[in-house]
Amino acid sequence: MTGMDLLRHLRFFVAVADEGHFGRAAAALEMTQPPLSQGLRRLEQYLDLELIHRTSQGALLTAAGKELLPRARLLVDDADRLRAEARRIAQRSGTVRFAATAALPDRLVAACVTALRASGATVSTTLGSTVDAVAQVRAGVCDVAVVEHPALVDGVEAGPIVKVPRWLVVPAEHRTTTTERPTFPMLTGLHFAHPARAANPPAFDTVRDLLRERGLDAPPLPAPDDRAVLAAVAAGTSFGLTTTPPTPTPGVAWLTLAPQSVALRVRIIRRPDAADHASALDRVLYRERLR
Repeated sequence: MTGMDLLRHLRFFVAVADEGHFGRAAAALEMTQPPLSQGLRRLEQYLDLELIHRTSQGALLTAAGKELLPRARLLVDDADRLRAEARRIAQRSGTVRFAATAALPDRLVAACVTALRASGATVSTTLGSTVDAVAQVRAGVCDVAVVEHPALVDGVEAGPIVKVPRWLVVPAEHRTTTTERPTFPMLTGLHFAHPARAANPPAFDTVRDLLRERGLDAPPLPAPDDRAVLAAVAAGTSFGLTTTPPTPTPGVAWLTLAPQSVALRVRIIRRPDAADHASALDRVLYRERLR
């Protein structure tokens, strides 16, 4: 469990303790009940302690929960003060903190940074996993982000979903490159080079289910970004998905298969007070919708 996850789950614990009810705690946190309950269970597993008795009438603190609640409340309050101070410093320095999924193509990352810079602000950019970007926005250490969909985005403001074209890439000598009508089952025997499930479990599961529905159950091979995907494909043992348009690349061939289904889906997430930054990014993604 990362430090950000721990703070988030401690916040769940404090909310349930204050409300005495999972439903009311979820409403207070502006989220749904299932991820709240799951997060609290993960916290209990991490601490190896039962903190809450779940009853038909509501939620009651255990003896361990009562003992740990004051410390949990202090940590949550300190985190709130840290976020407020970080926002004050960022506003004073005129810096926009922007994060993007590593799956976002370079041209869109550059377009997003340019749009944010247009207001005269300095832009600090972080590229990484969707899980990390959501956690950073939720914690207040990032103002606005473009993340992959689907993703667990409770606790942040989320915009509409935009499709970005994506292609299948296969080894240059693979039989699909010489077939008039290639199909997904023809990729059997290759690994699926793709970011690890931990980077964004909902999106990972969605694309694996899509492949299985089309008759392909390929073992995954962790590849954190486009470069790693293309390297794995060029090695001759894997196929993958990329937002990089067809480009002469040694050992790699591009296929167009089910383009609407395999498209990368992204959306903007933001802190509540970062609406202007989100609007600037929305104009970039709107132009992408028109492509």
